[in-house]
Amino acid sequence: MQKSVIFAAEYGMTRPYREPTMKTVFITGATSGIGKACARKFAQQGWRLILNGRKPEVLQETADSLSSEYGVQVHTLLFDVRDRQAAKEAIAAIPQEWKDIDVLINNAGLALGLDKEHTGDWGDFETMIDTNVKGLLTVTMCVVPGMVERGRGHIINIGSVAGDAAYAGGSVYCATKAAVKTLSDGLRIDLADTPVRVTNLKPGLVETNFSVTRFHGDKERADNVYKGIKPLTGDDIADVAWYAASAPEHVQIAEVLILATHQASGTVVCRK
Repeated sequence: MQKSVIFAAEYGMTRPYREPTMKTVFITGATSGIGKACARKFAQQGWRLILNGRKPEVLQETADSLSSEYGVQVHTLLFDVRDRQAAKEAIAAIPQEWKDIDVLINNAGLALGLDKEHTGDWGDFETMIDTNVKGLLTVTMCVVPGMVERGRGHIINIGSVAGDAAYAGGSVYCATKAAVKTLSDGLRIDLADTPVRVTNLKPGLVETNFSVTRFHGDKERADNVYKGIKPLTGDDIADVAWYAASAPEHVQIAEVLILATHQASGTVVCRK
């Protein structure tokens, strides 16, 4: 007996049985921190992964590990989101069988330095703007038209509580995350006549390599950021990303602020 007939007999259904479609998530900056945690979360749910990173060895190691542990298919894209041409070429070259991207997680981003705006390092400022804003916009422009054409899709942007208000020494980083919020809101408006959803996640203190990167490898200074408080983890943010992605199709989780219990805002933290 054919599978469709068995299924119909068991469940009293008249329409033919169809194998569930394998869903695909594309994650930028997927080799560490929140990006890697999101990759692991979606792999646990059986999704196919398109993972982007800048370091070939780390990217391949991440892909091999997730594929081996969860038995999922993984496709890697090696490029820096700051390089618009490289990003466009890599995404355009995605094999046909991988092109139907269901969820895009724009995660690639960073903070550099904690200096005053008028005396800070221009290179740090430029890198943050090119990564957090222009890189996100590049990948969005490459992926979202396909979602609109297919009539389904979801963009999850990783913003920050820093986008809500500036803090001392962080004006440029805060400005880039405020831009992520505005880009998310604007895209949601632009897509309101489609089934494509847009979510902006705004984490507070998350203990990853974020602060090590911000302080240019100064681990001791980075560790001090999380002293006296139990911070969030990348897995905590991945859980929220999964919640948003798995909500019913008529539900759009537009924005979520995620803070540690003893953090009230970007600047108010109770340390013990």
